[in-house]
Amino acid sequence: MANDGRLILNHYNISNPFPTEWPAENDDSDTSEPDIPLKAATQLAHSKSRSRYTVLERNGGDRRSLVPGSEKTRDGVENLVQRDEPDPLGATDSVVRALRQKGLSVDDDQRLRNRFLLSSTTFTPTLYLSQVHSAASTQSLLQGLEYLSQSIDQKSASLKVLVESNFERFVRAKSTIDNVYTEMRNQGNEPQIEKPRTHSRHASRNSTHFRNISGQGLPAPGVAFQKAPPNDKKKHALTKESEYGVQGIKVPLIEVAVKAEEVWGPALGGRDREQNLRMILGSIEKSQGVFEVGVAISDCIKRKDYDKLVKEYSRARRYADDARKTADVAIHNSSPLTEPQVHQIVLSGRMWLQVEDQIDAFKREVWRNLTSFQANLAMSTDRSHQEDHMTLIGVLLELGVEDNPIWVWLLSRYDYLKNKINSTFARSRVEIEVLRRRVANAEKPSPYLSAIHLKGATRQSSEDVAKQLDTKPVLELWNLIYQSLSNLLSVQGGLLGEVIDFWSRAQSFIDGNAQRVLPTGIDGSSRKHHRLSSDGTRDLQKGALELVDLLRENVFSFFADPPIEDISSLYSPVPADTPNTPRSATISPFSQPEHRFRLDLLSPPPPSPKRGEYWEEFAFWPPYANSLSGVYYLGKIMDLLGIATIEMAFISPVSPGSPEQEKLKHLVGGARERSLRVICAAWSGDAEKCKMLEDWTRKSDQSDLTRMPAHFAAIESFVLSGIQKIVYISNVVNTQKNTTGIVTPPPNKLVQMMRTQFVTSLYKALAGMVENAEKPVNLDRDPWTADQGLSIDQQSQRGSVDPNRDTIDTSNRNLRMLLTLSNLKALQTEIVPQLVSQFEADFSVKLTDECKTIYDVLGQIDRRLFQSYIRPTEERLSTIIRNGISSPKWPPTTERPTEVRPYVYEGLLLLVYIHTEVSTTAATLTPQILSYLLEHIVSSLLQAFKMRSKYNLASMMQATLDVEFFAQTLSQYNTDRASEITSQVYLELDRGNDSDLKN
Repeated sequence: MANDGRLILNHYNISNPFPTEWPAENDDSDTSEPDIPLKAATQLAHSKSRSRYTVLERNGGDRRSLVPGSEKTRDGVENLVQRDEPDPLGATDSVVRALRQKGLSVDDDQRLRNRFLLSSTTFTPTLYLSQVHSAASTQSLLQGLEYLSQSIDQKSASLKVLVESNFERFVRAKSTIDNVYTEMRNQGNEPQIEKPRTHSRHASRNSTHFRNISGQGLPAPGVAFQKAPPNDKKKHALTKESEYGVQGIKVPLIEVAVKAEEVWGPALGGRDREQNLRMILGSIEKSQGVFEVGVAISDCIKRKDYDKLVKEYSRARRYADDARKTADVAIHNSSPLTEPQVHQIVLSGRMWLQVEDQIDAFKREVWRNLTSFQANLAMSTDRSHQEDHMTLIGVLLELGVEDNPIWVWLLSRYDYLKNKINSTFARSRVEIEVLRRRVANAEKPSPYLSAIHLKGATRQSSEDVAKQLDTKPVLELWNLIYQSLSNLLSVQGGLLGEVIDFWSRAQSFIDGNAQRVLPTGIDGSSRKHHRLSSDGTRDLQKGALELVDLLRENVFSFFADPPIEDISSLYSPVPADTPNTPRSATISPFSQPEHRFRLDLLSPPPPSPKRGEYWEEFAFWPPYANSLSGVYYLGKIMDLLGIATIEMAFISPVSPGSPEQEKLKHLVGGARERSLRVICAAWSGDAEKCKMLEDWTRKSDQSDLTRMPAHFAAIESFVLSGIQKIVYISNVVNTQKNTTGIVTPPPNKLVQMMRTQFVTSLYKALAGMVENAEKPVNLDRDPWTADQGLSIDQQSQRGSVDPNRDTIDTSNRNLRMLLTLSNLKALQTEIVPQLVSQFEADFSVKLTDECKTIYDVLGQIDRRLFQSYIRPTEERLSTIIRNGISSPKWPPTTERPTEVRPYVYEGLLLLVYIHTEVSTTAATLTPQILSYLLEHIVSSLLQAFKMRSKYNLASMMQATLDVEFFAQTLSQYNTDRASEITSQVYLELDRGNDSDLKN
């Protein structure tokens, strides 16, 4: 029981078997051993799996530390350094907690923690003061110094008191030790009288192992042991001759050793084998990472997990470097390698060879992906996919490569864009020419069909305008041309956008901004690839200029050159790496795109016929296209071109005032001039076709007009607005980016060309109106021929008839004349002034001379048509009046006549017919026509009265009655000239009176 109590006290490190509280010094004790009861610890030890040879192992080292809070080193040796201690300067009760608050990882780093602990031999005062008391003032440091001095004095005083109070005990203990040593040394000597004390023969618990007995081995079997000396007391003396007191027990120990070898020899050999196996297993477990790294790298490559791949490669490289360092150290020290080291070096070498093969194959694949990555970069709208090249570049830089992946990617991007620009433009131009030849070889649209499409300018919706402006083949070709140029010049999704993106990425690499997210490689080996050389920068700038110039040259040749003759490239097989052509983006709303290019190799489309048409020298103008579709699509194309040239000018290599910028200006000016030339030619032809716009249908809100003036005004306004957008590129000029001066105002010759064509179009339209009025128009058209080329909306509109709409008998020349006169009056008073004002506002010019000429021509045409209409009525009225007055029945038979003569009624009846015709056809012309006829009637009366030489009173009264009847009946149409002529009639009558009447 006494032994059990002592074991319990030692186990729990307590002095009282019945403590009332746990000792405070045990709170900081070693935590490496669990604090469990002895019995539970014994059961736990037996329950665990252990070696069959653990019975041979000693537990001598299983002791608790005698210093509370002390630590053990990695090899299990205890030291006197505590885990934590109060501040020596008295600032805090825990140094570790103060360091933890300052962000130092002292819990994980024992060496760093020991530099702050006063009980450690590695304590660093300067580091301690700089960290623990970094914010302390001078006063606090002085107080800490005083506290430290007091602590040292207290410990010194305590030690002094301890020595003074126990001095006699120290002396007695020293004397006792000396006496015991002398007695044991002199044991067995004869001079000694006193009987020596007995000595305990119990072996120490820490005695030497039974296999190591003074360096002697086991004797062979059958050999006799050496006899002990005769003096039994002297053999136990602490002398050299008695082997310091062990001579007496040497023989029993040897016997025990022999028996132990016989019993435990096989067991000890099995234990050695177990240790060897454990050593091998430990080596394998230690090298587990070496075995796993190759498989992990292969798995990362398959899953395209580049981040983890780089980590695994770095781990493999670390294993290889460790093995290399081990070998280098052994060579440097000329020491042999241990078996685990050899094993580790062999495993690391084999692993590194495998990893190098995998990484080399992976690098080749990444290089291939990086150079072939260009085709999918611009087609993707996913931002993450567009940045995949940075991932590939980062992987190569992280793994380490000789060539610069940034430079390789930029060069491959440049080559890709250059080839794509050439191939895309060549393919697009051939496709445009093929469709152009088909349109040119088709039947020319009839004038009536052309007039129907010209009426498309009156549509309000832009979508309706786009679909109704021209025939379906022409609109299809326009869409193909626009989409082809858009694929070249569009900033969003076009080749120009890819060029701008290429330069922005190149500029980012030149400035070093893009490299900020790129790794520097292992040990900074890829840092040399982060900065582009000055020669490389110049090459990139030159490459960007070449791409811009290539785009400019292709577009300029399309506008300036005539149509191409060779279309054989379209029949050639397309290479597998040819970039997508614009055909994929030219889906027309009128027909499916695959039908346009379903080519028969045996019968290719023939060249365009040479008929002397104006459009034969323009590759960008569809055959038989009218001016409406021309200004609409060329306006969109010029907007696209203007934006594209401005974006090109904003690329930094294109400096202001450079030859490249002048070329861009020339591109805009040349395309604008060529477009205006062909538009003016088409405008002139459409002006001649305006006569076909006359369908002799009254305008809904003005019944005295036909719809022809409104159609003409809409066409002219549409063309002027479209030309203004083409000439000034107003949608681009008004943008904030137009600071480069690329889009300049039009030259004077272009403005003069437009002025001339504007006046010419008016002349031709007026001539067509006169022709329509003078010659009967055949409206009987074949409905099958008329419906060809019309959209569904146009056919439905053509077939529908408004029941409230008044139709005109086009065979009646007088009606045509009246409506034409009314239309001319509307042109003269409303439409032409509006068009002139629009022209002057759009082009910032004054049409003073042109307006005078236009109004003179309008007046001449108006007078011509007016006379053409009024002349038959004038002649008939003249005949009626002349015959009536010259008739023998004209003189009255009574002295006071009360009735007008029949010719007056006949003339008024004719005027009633004219009034009815005019008022029901063009009511606004009624005052003008009847006033003119009244003047003509009065003039005819004057001439007829002059034919008589004398008038008596009755005749004068009859003449006055006839004249006044005409005057009073037509009084609302009386004019000054008619009144003047009437006065002359009365003078003439007075001059012919008889002399008797005068007297």
